[in-house]
Amino acid sequence: MADSVLYEVSDGLATITINRPEAMNAMNVEAKVALRDAVLAAGADTGVRAVLLTATGRAFCVGQDLKEHITLLASDRESGTSHTMHTVRDHYNPVVRAITEMPKPVVAGVNGVAAGAGMGLALAADYRVVADTATFTTSFAGVALTADSGVSWTLPRLVGPGRAADLLLFPRSITAQEAFDLGLVNRLVPAGDLAAEASAAARALAGGPTLAYAAIKESLAYAAGHTLAETLEKEDELQSRAGASEDHAIAVQAFIAKEKPAYVGR
Repeated sequence: MADSVLYEVSDGLATITINRPEAMNAMNVEAKVALRDAVLAAGADTGVRAVLLTATGRAFCVGQDLKEHITLLASDRESGTSHTMHTVRDHYNPVVRAITEMPKPVVAGVNGVAAGAGMGLALAADYRVVADTATFTTSFAGVALTADSGVSWTLPRLVGPGRAADLLLFPRSITAQEAFDLGLVNRLVPAGDLAAEASAAARALAGGPTLAYAAIKESLAYAAGHTLAETLEKEDELQSRAGASEDHAIAVQAFIAKEKPAYVGR
């Protein structure tokens, strides 16, 4: 794994840290490849039961590294190609799909600015713990681009289509408090507590009923594009699966014994 993205697994928790603080964690090609590989590794590792996505420095991620982007666009013009814009297909799409589709919860610990694709990465997570000094901006239209990194899907589902259109057509920096009020943030914490709070939330999920969390993710994603009747059938299917899990038996026995359940993730 490249130094631009750090990857560590401990006690069932994979921590992925974007590590380009000198560039406000802007995503150059190296970082995008490393992030893609880290997220795919976490999703495939059966020993990983939850994921924490966070960053170093004063930004979470400001999106595309525009300095590198300008150089790559010039190269495309000279060669008559369009490889630069393939980054959506080759990097951002696989990352967002891996985050949203992996059968384990993903927590975003947003320590600072989340802009463009950086905002998209945060919104793709299942749960967002955000420093009170952080800011969010879609930023895409500000550089004559459209939404990517899943924002056109995640944003309207969180704030509604009208608010999403406003934030995309008129990009501006919104405070963590406004983001919380809009429903973009799950837990708002003092900046000094962000690392501890985000880690605690992710570790709590890593120690929880893994299969139940996977079913919750699947049911929410399914319900977003299906009717109530279809969703009820899906809930029945997923509940039958969860009810047959070892974790469910452990939880019921612990409830009867008035003890804290020790889940095994099966």
